[in-house]
Amino acid sequence: MNAWRYLFPGVLAMLLFVAFPLVYTVQIGFTNYSASNLLSEDRARGYLLEQAEVSEARAYGFRLYADGERVRLVLTPQGEGARNTRFASAPVALGAAQTAAVAMQPLAADQQLSAPFTLRQVVANRDALQALRLTLPDQSVLVYAGLREYAVFEPLWQAQTGGSLKRLADGVVYHPNRDTGYFEDGQGERLQPGFKVGVGFANYARLFGDADMRGPFVSIFIWTVVFAGLTVLFSTAIGMTLAVVLNWEALKYRTLYRTLLFLPYAVPGFISILVFKGLFNQNFGEINTILDALFGVKPAWFADPMLAKTMILIVNTWLGYPYIMVLCTGLIKSIPADLYEASAIAGAKPLTNFFRITAPLIVKPLTPLLISAFAFNFNNFVLISLLTDGRPDYLNTKLPAGTTDILVSYTYRIAFTDAGANFGLAAAISTVIFFMVAILSLVNLKLTQSKDKRKGGH
Repeated sequence: MNAWRYLFPGVLAMLLFVAFPLVYTVQIGFTNYSASNLLSEDRARGYLLEQAEVSEARAYGFRLYADGERVRLVLTPQGEGARNTRFASAPVALGAAQTAAVAMQPLAADQQLSAPFTLRQVVANRDALQALRLTLPDQSVLVYAGLREYAVFEPLWQAQTGGSLKRLADGVVYHPNRDTGYFEDGQGERLQPGFKVGVGFANYARLFGDADMRGPFVSIFIWTVVFAGLTVLFSTAIGMTLAVVLNWEALKYRTLYRTLLFLPYAVPGFISILVFKGLFNQNFGEINTILDALFGVKPAWFADPMLAKTMILIVNTWLGYPYIMVLCTGLIKSIPADLYEASAIAGAKPLTNFFRITAPLIVKPLTPLLISAFAFNFNNFVLISLLTDGRPDYLNTKLPAGTTDILVSYTYRIAFTDAGANFGLAAAISTVIFFMVAILSLVNLKLTQSKDKRKGGH
């Protein structure tokens, strides 16, 4: 029991902040949840039943007249064929806006009224006027319809048995289609808003089965793997090389060099990314200024897909190599100096030392960390969002997709930007990403366990 007092908060936090969002995301992936299908069926039906329009034939102009501390409303029929009967209310107090029923009676011919309110006074009391419901002698209820008008609002829809809706203007009946999540007539016309329903594996079938969807998705998936892999490869090559060079005892000012080379990692990533975005600007960036002066070229870094990908790899390598450099520096320090002394006696060259001693001894402990770096870059949303936002886009796609998008930024665009807020499809892609990263984590765990077992065996 004592152990649970310490474990319970952590377990609870894991369930709330890890397990619940994961399960909820997976569940959304089996629905049509989107900007067009946000509501439940009952709420969507209720929203449509609440729709009404002003009946122009039963509209009345109104004026306000002061009556002591209160006011009187006077209604005047308007429109073609309007009757001459005017209606007036008893004195009404216009206070805080709250729904209040006001009975209207025919205005007596000898009724004395003060000067009417000005438009400015009417506007000042608009909130209170909107809350009034005026009831005529025939029990018609008038609602505020404008600065000078009260009118009867006639419903556009009528509820039918079975949850269907009838459009009163033409009598067309719309039935709820619980497969698509819309109220539909016999001709396939749909009403907005739709409602949320379960669609099974439809989002996954669309993701992998629809050729127009599968093409961009596969291209983005391949680029995501290439981007994460090349970033780790380049960062490791540069970081390991610098770590070996800085470990050379004859090198002067090693500490200064190490500090300067670590600065890219010390500066907040988003600042470095925005700085590079300015440096790579085609017309005003310093990089193109230098290239133009030396070679007479100004590459379109943000317009050409290949150049954009190259730019992303350059920036991400710059951001990632200091981390690898620090790791390799620590690992190299742990290598026994006797090995290098024996190698020197044997007359080995520096490259031989690196490939025969340094690299083999640091690669194994470094591998789990490289897998973690790969998983991190697999979901490196900030870099893509700030640097290119996924652009340039693919042409003629059903959903917006960029040539520099990775899976996580592609999912974000589908869920929250210019793809109709398709949360169900985005959740399905997120689930796929989760399983990919989970597999990487398992591989990382297995490698770590294997390393621990080998240490235990020795």
